[in-house]
Amino acid sequence: MIKAKNEYVNREISWLSFNERVLQECADKKVPMIERLRFLGIFSNNLDEFFKVRYATVKRIVQAGKTGKSELGGETAKNLLAEITNIVIRQQAKSLNILNQIRKELETQNIFLIDETQIQEAHEDFIKTYFVQKVSPVLMTIILNDLTKFPTLKDTAAYLAIKMVLIPEEGAAKNKRNVKYALIEIPKGIDRFIVLPKIDNKDYIIILDDLIRYSLRNIFTMFSYESITAHMIKITRDAELDIDSDLSKSFIEKISSSVEGRKLSDPVRFVYDKNLGKDTLQFLKDKMDIEDTDSVIPGGRYHNRRDYMGFPSLGRRDLMYETIKPLPVKGLRMEGSLFERIAQKDYLQYTPYHTFSYVIKFLREAALDPKVRSIKITVYRLASNSQVAASLVNAVKNGKQVTMQIELRARFDEQANIEYAEELQAEGVKLIFGVPGLKVHSKICVIEREEEDKIRRYGFISTGNFNESTARIYTDYTLFTANAPILRELNKVFDFFDTPYKINTYKHLVVSPHYTQTYFIKLIDREIANVKAGKKAYIKIKMNSFTSYKMVDKLYEASNAGVRIQLIIRGICCLIPGIEGMSENIEAISIVDKFLEHPRVFIFGNGGDPKVYISSADWMTRNLLNRVEVGCPIYDKEVKQELIDTFEISWSDNVKARVFSQKQDNAYKKDNKPKVRSQFAIYDYYAKKLMP
Repeated sequence: MIKAKNEYVNREISWLSFNERVLQECADKKVPMIERLRFLGIFSNNLDEFFKVRYATVKRIVQAGKTGKSELGGETAKNLLAEITNIVIRQQAKSLNILNQIRKELETQNIFLIDETQIQEAHEDFIKTYFVQKVSPVLMTIILNDLTKFPTLKDTAAYLAIKMVLIPEEGAAKNKRNVKYALIEIPKGIDRFIVLPKIDNKDYIIILDDLIRYSLRNIFTMFSYESITAHMIKITRDAELDIDSDLSKSFIEKISSSVEGRKLSDPVRFVYDKNLGKDTLQFLKDKMDIEDTDSVIPGGRYHNRRDYMGFPSLGRRDLMYETIKPLPVKGLRMEGSLFERIAQKDYLQYTPYHTFSYVIKFLREAALDPKVRSIKITVYRLASNSQVAASLVNAVKNGKQVTMQIELRARFDEQANIEYAEELQAEGVKLIFGVPGLKVHSKICVIEREEEDKIRRYGFISTGNFNESTARIYTDYTLFTANAPILRELNKVFDFFDTPYKINTYKHLVVSPHYTQTYFIKLIDREIANVKAGKKAYIKIKMNSFTSYKMVDKLYEASNAGVRIQLIIRGICCLIPGIEGMSENIEAISIVDKFLEHPRVFIFGNGGDPKVYISSADWMTRNLLNRVEVGCPIYDKEVKQELIDTFEISWSDNVKARVFSQKQDNAYKKDNKPKVRSQFAIYDYYAKKLMP
């Protein structure tokens, strides 16, 4: 096999390419205007998390004096940090231009985003009252000059860096200027976008930062100054958890301590308004000990643009996506017993096209059913007011034995999960905190029910979290089943949490960390053998991210043997498709649209009798070798066909699909076929299934 000079795309660069696709949605004028602003918020939020985690990881490699070449696909860590910074500076400039364009377009709709210099007389009293009543009481303002120690800036909080040139005291030298520096923390808990009273049927919005700028005289009334400026800055801190080894502490205590430690972790990015004066910038960098390995990025007037995810709707439904009504699953009625239906056959729920209510109904029924003896479930992320958690508490109160494995290290949800763990434990739920050294990322549930003096199991296996909030915007499959062999093996997974030294064997499930990688390699080898035997062979995969070099190499091998491979990868893809002698039989696309594509589906030709699997695991080293993940074969013919059909609809997308290539240019997929926007087409597919 002839490989290209670089056979892999660096994962960090590929991730930035994914975020560029999000930015494309901001620029797409066919996307409703307010939705474009919200995509801008997603782009910014993604970038914050990238610097907290991935950039911080590369920086640690540099600080350890290592090159990181083997981990980073051939690129040195130091060079990669510089490349990331350059890409981000370019993307930030692009995002700022897009934002300015959207603001102009909003004005054609009588929506005006104004700053402190554009406030009309009719708004002055409202703004002054708003500041005094809501902003001033929570404002944190720090005068910096006389401090012996610079204050610790909060991770990704936004600050206004204030420079005041004071009026010289009488008798002082005229050429000597007394300069005062200060920081104002933009308060959280207050809407970033303040909707002002309408004027002539026009909507006006001011950003909180500008309302504070307008009120500077009120804030610094004790100083006599001849000039004052306010420019925004923010820092991003390393978000890796450093968990101590103190055996006297519980796991919850260790995670809590580590989360608290993030507040003091090293900064990895410093973003500032490019119009900030050089003297003020140098003052801040010196005080904060900003290093050369930190990413110092000049930006626009406003930071924390992630807040655009909550841009007010103003009642303008015409400027947002139409809300879809989630559909019922054909044959699975919400009335009556779900257990009775699932006992007859498997059912597939595909949110948000289908309602997430089936998961809640399933757990609620289990909580009340006198025949149910126990519920076991894994939890990675829960909604802020979780009906799933409430159902489990309800089950405990009805005498059921409830066991929950809750992942306390779920990235950025650690604190929320700690609070849920403590609350559920107090209610009598038996908690398991997983396996030392392994995150538990599986999405499974098993219910044991006594029927005719025997225990029968029911359960579900999902590609996504049991979270009713994200289920409205994440696409995910959940299989409801009463298949005894599968559920017996799901029970083995829960046994593994209790006895991790005992490695179970599985005939049906595909379980990490012991079997997922080797299992899928065997399936790829079977396709290679089939194509060599003259049989039709193909592989179709849909995942979030693809970073395992071992699995990339295996698909290169399959491609070189003649296996046709189609990949739908939403995010990172280290594989380079379409290279002669290496990957000419591989095509790969990414779909970024209204919903966040989240499922993992694997389809293998198998000589004409396709094998189909859903899983919680992407093909990333961490998912394959360092996490507890569960993949499930699909045996029900109708469900199997649904998964194949919906994959094919996604593959046919020629509206929102981008093509992966060596150029990494995120070109839209183009063909001469009728236009297919897969997320809309999949909804229509399920709607037609319900027709008589």
